[in-house]
Amino acid sequence: MGIVRPRKGPLAATLVFMVVLLVSLFFALQKPVILAVDGQEIQTRVFFSSTVGDVLQSQKVSLGEYDRVEPSLNSKVKKNQQIVVTRAFKVKVIADGNSREIITPPIPVKEAISLAGVELGAMDIVKTMPTEVTVPNQEIEIIRVSQEEKVIEEATPFQVERTEDHTLERGLTRTIKPGVEGLARNTVRITYHNGQEVKREIVKSEVVKEPQNKVIAMGTITSVSRGGENLNFREARYMTASAYTYTGRRTATGQQPAVGMVAVDPTVIPLGTRMYVEGYGYAVAADTGGSIRGNQLDLFMEERSQCINWGRRTVKVYILN
Repeated sequence: MGIVRPRKGPLAATLVFMVVLLVSLFFALQKPVILAVDGQEIQTRVFFSSTVGDVLQSQKVSLGEYDRVEPSLNSKVKKNQQIVVTRAFKVKVIADGNSREIITPPIPVKEAISLAGVELGAMDIVKTMPTEVTVPNQEIEIIRVSQEEKVIEEATPFQVERTEDHTLERGLTRTIKPGVEGLARNTVRITYHNGQEVKREIVKSEVVKEPQNKVIAMGTITSVSRGGENLNFREARYMTASAYTYTGRRTATGQQPAVGMVAVDPTVIPLGTRMYVEGYGYAVAADTGGSIRGNQLDLFMEERSQCINWGRRTVKVYILN
């Protein structure tokens, strides 16, 4: 009697089917997720029962104390879930003369200020780069703004009124009425940045005393009689006159000095200008001098004794036509 052996065909097929079924079930029980970390996207698959923390652990992603994970570590992973790891970084907050460093993921600037333990005043200014949320190595400076009001009394200037005087030479003036400054009481608002004044503005002004205008008479005469002669002139002015004599040098215009030549400041009286100097006579601007500045003249005289006798005096000078 022969031995009956079982047929292998149906059993092998069953085994293959079971393996395929188990593999399919293995993959069916997993779901795809995307992990975004350190500028990279990692695509992987995890079991339905996995948490975000399990995914990070399987991918060997370590977290710093202040790093942020979205969703949270204990959240169950969903199909096609995106997990985002945001690294924390340093941010410096400067306020009240102190610098505070915090470590944080991107957060609103005001939140970073609060995290640094700095309280913002209503008028304080936040000085930093124009970003909505913080960025690595960002510096945030708080400018403390304060204001105060002071009452300050200030002098107000007077104006000058001019009138004609037909008894006075053109170029000369006479004060008829001196000016008197007024007085204003101003309420001033002063703004400080970190204790330093940056702005002041008048918010209220009260006139305590009105200013009184100065009144000046302007001469109009352009012709006078001197030594029996009529002098027609452009203007008259009072000048300080000294005297000099021969020095051995020519004048600034290249001439030998002579009576009737005077040294002037050419920015005030141009060289070549004809004039009449009371107490000296007719003259022409022909020389300059290092010490002659502004309304000064140096009159040439023949003798040193004449210069000494003349000394230094104020004279009326007519600038001739």
